[in-house]
Amino acid sequence: MFQHLEKPARSLAGKLGDNVLALIATLHVLFALNLIATLLSISPARAEDPSCGGKNLIAQMRTSDPAKFAALEKEAAAIPNGKGTFWKIEKAGVAPSYLLGTMHVTDPRVLAMPAGASQAYDTAETVIVESDEIVDDRKAAAAIMMQPGLTMFADGKSIKDFLKPEETEQLAAGLRARGIPLTLVAKMKPWMIASFVALPACEMSRKAAGAAFLDKKLAEDALKQGKSLKGLETMVEQLQAMDALPVQFHLDALIETLALGDTVTDVMETTTELYLSGDTGLIMPMMKAVSEEKSIEGDAGYADFEQRIITDRNKIMATRAKPILDGGAVFMAVGALHLPGDEGVIELLRKDGFTVTAAN
Repeated sequence: MFQHLEKPARSLAGKLGDNVLALIATLHVLFALNLIATLLSISPARAEDPSCGGKNLIAQMRTSDPAKFAALEKEAAAIPNGKGTFWKIEKAGVAPSYLLGTMHVTDPRVLAMPAGASQAYDTAETVIVESDEIVDDRKAAAAIMMQPGLTMFADGKSIKDFLKPEETEQLAAGLRARGIPLTLVAKMKPWMIASFVALPACEMSRKAAGAAFLDKKLAEDALKQGKSLKGLETMVEQLQAMDALPVQFHLDALIETLALGDTVTDVMETTTELYLSGDTGLIMPMMKAVSEEKSIEGDAGYADFEQRIITDRNKIMATRAKPILDGGAVFMAVGALHLPGDEGVIELLRKDGFTVTAAN
């Protein structure tokens, strides 16, 4: 995940927008939905189209509103470790390890990885990912189904009971564009449904066609090459973190996602290009700026979201990674949102005695 900003007062729309971005950037948390998507009639994406289209909003802003762009750059520059996606981890007496911030998408440009990452991966003896359960969709889905209350309404309700008629139709239209009938997912929790509409249709199509997102490919390759594969969280733990947040917060985020409409594709393309250039610190300010143009009203409960989904998980990842990194020769790959910031994984590893420096 792309890490949160500092903590100035921000608009409600910006807070909700951050949650939408979290869904876009961290769908690894919801990867079990790939299994559902595979079972649906979703048209495969064209192999020759590496992106999902969309405009680079930052590139447009540079020329259309240079003052606003300068303000975003200043905000991004204040975020510790907000530049770069590939980092070297060192500790006396052991072979160096490497940390890659990822996007959980199938975009071939992302799968290519930054310069030096492939070589570091080849020499690693151990590979760490957020959850090693990503190598077996069906096994993970079975574990999740053992606790249906994490993903489904358990009281006979459906998403229609929480939305206005016009919002329900808007949701149905967004799902139809991805080949998914609303009736098939209506019993799901709002944050599960939001994950379907938070991704451009072509990304859903690639997943349905069997394309692996970056983290999954790294995990699968590790097993093929005889490397040790380690996970830092279980899928159930990730789902529990999402489910612990108030339903209304997720409903607001779903509505905000729908309000973005085709802008979701622009946000994905902008996010991807910023990620590829290593300008991760610009991503959250960019998303906030987009959200402020499409604001809604409601109680965001953002502090709880930030604590449970970002900060708490950063600490879990760093704590569980430490004993593995102590052995050296590790390639660690986690969502790029978890890296920057005062409470990001990079700073937490430094506090644990590791030297972490940008490798690209």
